[in-house]
Amino acid sequence: MSEQPLLRTPRERDAFDYYDNKRDDALNLGLGDLDGYYHHHFAVGTFDASVLSLAGADRERAVNAEMHRMETRQVDYITELLRALPGDGRILDGGSGRGGTALLLHRALGCQVDGVNISAYQNEFARQQAYLHGCADHVHFHNRNMAVTGFPDNSFDAVVTNEATMYIDLHETFAEFARVLKPGGRYVLMTWCNNDAMGSSPAETMAIDTHYHCHTNARSTYLRELLNANLIPYQVDDFTRAAVPYWVLRSLSHLATGIEKPYLDGYLSDRVNYMRIAARLK
Repeated sequence: MSEQPLLRTPRERDAFDYYDNKRDDALNLGLGDLDGYYHHHFAVGTFDASVLSLAGADRERAVNAEMHRMETRQVDYITELLRALPGDGRILDGGSGRGGTALLLHRALGCQVDGVNISAYQNEFARQQAYLHGCADHVHFHNRNMAVTGFPDNSFDAVVTNEATMYIDLHETFAEFARVLKPGGRYVLMTWCNNDAMGSSPAETMAIDTHYHCHTNARSTYLRELLNANLIPYQVDDFTRAAVPYWVLRSLSHLATGIEKPYLDGYLSDRVNYMRIAARLK
């Protein structure tokens, strides 16, 4: 695998500066410390309302544990679409963060997983978690750009991105995914996006983009660029309403960051959507 440039655009450098320096991270580190699976994505589904009947420190612990359970469960929405992969299959996790998704994919499917991420700090953190979870021989993390991975053609049975596509150029990155996928290989993504049926660049995603140093794409752009890359969508799920409870719960946590209201307002108004899309290489 030849070495490729890590940072090429201002957007990529902004993402690198944000995540490689995000080391005092009370939310993601605090939740991940519960079981060693560290996430940088959100969640869909209902929460156990009984946690809100508690008080003081007991309530704080219960709310945070429930948030973490929901974030971990979110990965199941990816793995359930990849159950047909062989045990010796290979998955690329684009924008793998501190490794939670890649480790859970291996745990659920037994496949080899290669995470690519531009943050050297996060990759080293993820490698340590793979070692602690006893799967460092099967889950690897590379200091690589997901738009130019350096992997050979037809290397992977599946590619996943879990809330990472707001940091990339969709056109070139989907073409790269198509290149490294085997014929008939699958790509599964989870993302929030603008509902362009309701207009472009709503105030909610402007606030989100500023907070996370990212660029929220339009829903139609995902479908168009997948087709341009010969990645044919076969399942499109709108989880917008199902994304609301997580943000309600997170707004009640002492770890709330202030970005909760834009997500809630965006989802409740339908100006922002939360989508799962599965595509197959033509």
